[in-house]
Amino acid sequence: MRVVFTKGPGIGYEIAVHRDIGPELAPRNGPGGHPYLPHDLVHLLVENEAGIELGVFGQLAAGDNGMFWPVDNAERTRAGRRRRSKKHAMPPRAEADMIRSETLARIAVPVWEARRGLASSLPAYVSAHDITPVVDRIVDTFDDYADRWHALPVGGSVTVTWKVSLQNRR
Repeated sequence: MRVVFTKGPGIGYEIAVHRDIGPELAPRNGPGGHPYLPHDLVHLLVENEAGIELGVFGQLAAGDNGMFWPVDNAERTRAGRRRRSKKHAMPPRAEADMIRSETLARIAVPVWEARRGLASSLPAYVSAHDITPVVDRIVDTFDDYADRWHALPVGGSVTVTWKVSLQNRR
């Protein structure tokens, strides 16, 4: 699976997901959040580096539509019916992976900001025990993408390949 992030004005961006399983998905706008690290890019990098199989992007890679809609109108209608007809309870493993993704993102972004000099200190909720080798790898990966993203003109894109297999838990 490939995920393309296209820079919009300000901190806005668009996400397009190109995957092998499931219907083709229409691009959608992202929630913004950071001039160097868009919110959804953070989650993709966190999930890739931590080997999180069923976070946001792992579920998309496995064929779930997540927050996206299929391009095909007939498939979009079917997906809407499926969403309305079933409860949105995630399997326990997927719920745990989503929580892990959120937790690591919540820790890694301020660690990255402090190391880059964009923040003078870590927030009180981040302790030295939270800065694990996984967080260090994630922060290093943020460095690989942050300057490229920040330097992009409006309309420029960054593509990230999903690399976690469903049998590759770290």
